[in-house]
Amino acid sequence: MSRIRDWRPLLLGISALVIALDRLTKIWVSRHIIEGDAITIIPGIFRISHVENSGAAFSMFASVPNPERTRWMLTAFSLLAAVVVLVVLVRVGRRLSLTALSMALVLGGALGNVWDRIRYGVVVDFLEVHIVHYHWPDFNVADSAIVIGGILLLLDSLLSPVPASSKPAHTRAQGDSTGV
Repeated sequence: MSRIRDWRPLLLGISALVIALDRLTKIWVSRHIIEGDAITIIPGIFRISHVENSGAAFSMFASVPNPERTRWMLTAFSLLAAVVVLVVLVRVGRRLSLTALSMALVLGGALGNVWDRIRYGVVVDFLEVHIVHYHWPDFNVADSAIVIGGILLLLDSLLSPVPASSKPAHTRAQGDSTGV
């Protein structure tokens, strides 16, 4: 009997790598760029900025009447989401798949941002992108990992073949050449 490799340690390592890269980049930005300032990398397209986001993604909830309560609600939601993702990762991570990889990226991203929210009360965002006249809200490595994980999960769901047993009966019957 051949032993199947368990990919969970590698996948959790990917989550840890995302957290480490997120922390290192946020620390660098906080030490080298004054809040509100930026370094232009590609004029008119890409800058490394320093924005402290007290809200959620895209600065949602940043200007609510009770920011401290919102901070803790976002933290609780993020931790709950991280636990759910970890449970899914532990279940599907024995095999290497797009789903397992996406869960590893989402887990690392969620924990990277929740670290900031718990420790500092804000999340440091620093990647600033302009597309023609549109300014994309600033984001960070953790946000990127979450989005890439979400895209991989969507691709996996769209590209995975549907088992014949879960296809509707009329679909299976169309391929039946007996005509019965």
